Amino acid sequence: MGEMASPAPPPPSPAPAAQPPAPPAAPGAAARAGTEAEARAAAIRRADDQLRDARAARETAEAKAAASAKPVPDPAKMYDVVPVFYGTDRAVEPDPDRLKFGEERGHKLQLGRALITVPLIHKVPHIERPVVIEIPYFKVKIYEEKEDPEKHFTIQEIKSLTEDQMLTLIKARLATSATFKDHAFVFVHGFNTSFDNALYRTAQIAYDLHFDGVPFLYSWPSGGKIASYTYDHGSVEQAEPMLTEFLKMVIQKSGAKSISLIAHSMGNELLLRVLQQLKPHVPPGVVISQVILAAPDVDRDKFNIIARQITDFAKGVTLYAASNDRALSYSARFWGGVPRAGDIPASGPLIIPGVDTIDVTAVSTDALGLNHSGYAENPALLDDVKALVEYGIRPPNKRLKDILTVKSDAGTYWRFEAAK
Repeated sequence: MGEMASPAPPPPSPAPAAQPPAPPAAPGAAARAGTEAEARAAAIRRADDQLRDARAARETAEAKAAASAKPVPDPAKMYDVVPVFYGTDRAVEPDPDRLKFGEERGHKLQLGRALITVPLIHKVPHIERPVVIEIPYFKVKIYEEKEDPEKHFTIQEIKSLTEDQMLTLIKARLATSATFKDHAFVFVHGFNTSFDNALYRTAQIAYDLHFDGVPFLYSWPSGGKIASYTYDHGSVEQAEPMLTEFLKMVIQKSGAKSISLIAHSMGNELLLRVLQQLKPHVPPGVVISQVILAAPDVDRDKFNIIARQITDFAKGVTLYAASNDRALSYSARFWGGVPRAGDIPASGPLIIPGVDTIDVTAVSTDALGLNHSGYAENPALLDDVKALVEYGIRPPNKRLKDILTVKSDAGTYWRFEAAK
């Protein structure tokens, strides 16, 4: 069989056709493209800036609204809410419904926050509470109005807090403060005051001052009864280390840059004891703005000595005194007839260099008829406290036109003019 012939090789593929060269770019096209890209980028940046500005404006408006002491009320709720941060050395009183502090001494500092409702029908400077009718002298209730936040100051919420928890809440509120920027005040109540009533008083002062900083209360174990005067005085003495601890926390850790201290009645005894120790503990950048000593139930000689030592501790020290303070008159008799620092005897008020003494006899009133809470029960006094805390205006006659300057042999003091 003969060999098969080999197949012929395939013909070569044709060469690819040559591609015509690309036309040259028009002169300036790259530059125009770059300019258009830059213009688009600039437009995007402007849009981002406008959006950021709009967000900042909205956040600022929201912060100002949140900072207001009197926010726009919810139409469904005819009351506002004021936070009060407290420290107390009272003992907890058993209550299945809420955290409650009684009159017993707890011998340790406890911290917390209460949310206090203030009805929109509130009239400055009162504390609206349910009507209670009792049989005189026996304290037997025969009628008690039901508590209603739309009519009364009430405790909406009260919680115990650790120091870290409290400081977090405090700093959040300070971040939204506006009128009283980075400002706090600490209120130390007086004799015959229950824990709940001290909360209401602190909230009332903050609300009526339109105070958007942080209101603090220190509540020592007052018996809350007229008959507990001796017990209360002992409670003041033993509360000194706890108030010292509390004020150190407020001054050193709260973040407040301006702090005012307000004491009433026997609370002055406690605050003055502590102020002597606090001066070395005020850190740089923190100012003790005002120390307001209202109707101090303190021995005049003791007050005179201590007050002279604290005049350089604060930007201003103010003493409110009255000649018609029945509670101080009772106290003077209890202490052997020696007038108290907040009293004004026939010889005149206590005058101390560096302390603004103001005679509030003409405006001092009290819902209980004791003429012992004039600093908070009279709108004129609250106007003065507000101008003092907010602006620090001194001397007093520059704050209100109703305050007159009085020259005496003992020195200069000021006096509220009697209503005409």
